[in-house]
Amino acid sequence: MDLDEVAARLYALPPSDFTAARAEEARSAKQAGDAALAREIGKLRKPTVSAWAVNRAAREHPGELDELLALGEELREAWASQDADALAEATRRRGELTGRLSRLIRQDADLSSAAVAEVDQTLDAAVVDADAADEVRRGRLAKPLSYSGFAPAPVTRGAPRRKKPAPEEDDERAARRAEIEARKAKEREEAEAAHREWSEALAEAEREHGERAEKVDRLEKKLAKARKRLADTAHRLEVARREERHARARLSD
Repeated sequence: MDLDEVAARLYALPPSDFTAARAEEARSAKQAGDAALAREIGKLRKPTVSAWAVNRAAREHPGELDELLALGEELREAWASQDADALAEATRRRGELTGRLSRLIRQDADLSSAAVAEVDQTLDAAVVDADAADEVRRGRLAKPLSYSGFAPAPVTRGAPRRKKPAPEEDDERAARRAEIEARKAKEREEAEAAHREWSEALAEAEREHGERAEKVDRLEKKLAKARKRLADTAHRLEVARREERHARARLSD
């Protein structure tokens, strides 16, 4: 058993089953003598509903997903080469394929409007960004993805030239600000996800601790009764031995 195998099993589960299953997998790894694996399993984050829905699509609709991600490669290549015809065609097909896969995902699970929006946001990110595409393809998302860069868009031939860009230093400052804001937003998302996860882990630990404390209390009460019965038996045994010795002594007189 390795982390990839465990992660594949866990992220195939509904979010409601994830925490308990993760604890069981970690316990099994620890019992097998692999404490390092148990720690790594414990770090796996519970997926949001939208992330789980996309993970499920990666397993149940791989053909549709592969077609969409392949189109994403074509779209990025067309954008890089500024091929107007290829970019326009890829953009048209992007809407069709994204819509088809999104409908399949909604048919598979009863999602809220917010979750549906996150699913569409994740699919868009996978089309535009190669790293996001790899994450979606693996089917182990813990949260929805988003893309904050410039998304490929059709190039209109004969369109008027844009105004000259701002000076280079202004662009650099804007890029730095955008990078800082994106990093802060990502850190906040990660912190919120970690807080939700550990809150669930705390509730589970408190429940388990309460159950075991009650069990220990019951066992201690049983032990106290057993010790009292043992003491009573020991007393009767001592009385019986003493009386037996006296009776034996009278026989010998």
